[in-house]
Amino acid sequence: MATAPWFVISPNALLSVVGLLRGPDRTVPTPAQDWRAATVDVVIPAYREAENIAHCLVSVARQTHQPRNIIVVDDGSNDGTASRAEQTAQRLGLKVTVIRRQASIGKTPTLKRQAREFDADVEFILDGDTFLESPDYIARCVEELYKGVGIASVCGRVLPMRLSDRRRMAETPEYAAVLGGKPYVDPKSSRTRLQLMWWGLTNIYRDCLYRYLQGFVFHGQMVFFGGITNPVGCAVAYRREYIKDLFDRYEPHFGDNLTNSEDIFIGFALINQGYRNAQLTDVTARSEEPLATHLPRQIALWSSSFLQSCYYFDALVRSPFKAFARLRRRWHERHGEHGEHIREMRKVAEPYRQAFGEEVTRRYGRPLGWIIFMSAIEKVGFPTALIVMPLLRMWEPLLITVLAESLLSLMVLVVISKGERWKAFGKSLLVTPLRYALILTEVVTIGRFASDLWITRNRKWRK
Repeated sequence: MATAPWFVISPNALLSVVGLLRGPDRTVPTPAQDWRAATVDVVIPAYREAENIAHCLVSVARQTHQPRNIIVVDDGSNDGTASRAEQTAQRLGLKVTVIRRQASIGKTPTLKRQAREFDADVEFILDGDTFLESPDYIARCVEELYKGVGIASVCGRVLPMRLSDRRRMAETPEYAAVLGGKPYVDPKSSRTRLQLMWWGLTNIYRDCLYRYLQGFVFHGQMVFFGGITNPVGCAVAYRREYIKDLFDRYEPHFGDNLTNSEDIFIGFALINQGYRNAQLTDVTARSEEPLATHLPRQIALWSSSFLQSCYYFDALVRSPFKAFARLRRRWHERHGEHGEHIREMRKVAEPYRQAFGEEVTRRYGRPLGWIIFMSAIEKVGFPTALIVMPLLRMWEPLLITVLAESLLSLMVLVVISKGERWKAFGKSLLVTPLRYALILTEVVTIGRFASDLWITRNRKWRK
């Protein structure tokens, strides 16, 4: 979610509108492989998730497409996460491998090691603080993944996890087996009133943000370009070979320091190779959000990772300046002397198909580079403008800008929230002050990023 636009009347939002008006690539895919034959391993990185791991595993047990292996990697937890996972798996009758680490080393090594040590076709990453609300989540992700070799990752829609969502999962027959006849008592409900208030505020804010992003901005990007900048990393299916190759390529240079948020770096790296990160809107996962008091740190991690990835993959950022070269290349492919031969040789049809390789990116850029370029401008430009206007005493333009942006964002959220429009209206009004207050986080993040680049030169970025 690192590329979330602060300003709803933004270049990326307008780009999404153009995409929705233009419509998708009409090419009918003819996959070379049957997705049902793909082997799937579910990898669950977990750190201090004793309160969530049962919901996570129950959601996997409910899936219509069952994985071959389920691996829970306890990253040095001290709250009994591993024991809780083993107990839950036993009561569910699930074959689960639990790996216990003595100390925490992070999520990146988990993804890397499982991609290298196992031979599944698909590596499905499910964070320990997340559960799959849709029983066909894995099936839909794998099906979409196999619609073309250019699709490297697929995730569904992700929304905040609320107490009511946890309770609904606990009412399923699978969870009843975990309870063993005992009544369900949610450990999250024992939080103090203040903690529940902060958590509830975060859930409202993130619910508005995620619905706007996934229902409008990302949806428009999917229609226009066939992908988004990076998968939502808490519940995502990867082609394992692609991820393994990615780690083999970048480990000698970066080790495990894949910026402050590994899924953003991975998304950029896949686009840099010519692959796409797809998102579905018909399946949902629920992920636990931090308390509102912890939001600034999380936003700083996401935003700094986006800027760091822009630095590492600057050829993607420069893609708009290579648009004419890309158009010339496409024209020659379609109308040149070799165009007909290329079409005859290509037996498998795939929408949004691109040539693969870093060299292609360096010479021609990527269509998705437009999103990255626009996002970088938004991330720096809008917070800067909100600071400059008061300094120059431009109170009237500032007021008009904020009111117009707030009104338009409210309208967009209401339009895309079918069946919940009045609720969306109220939530959007409530979180607007918080949304603007969090913009200050961006200013600090930009300052730290600039310092890392040009002053301290500390580029060992890692969460």
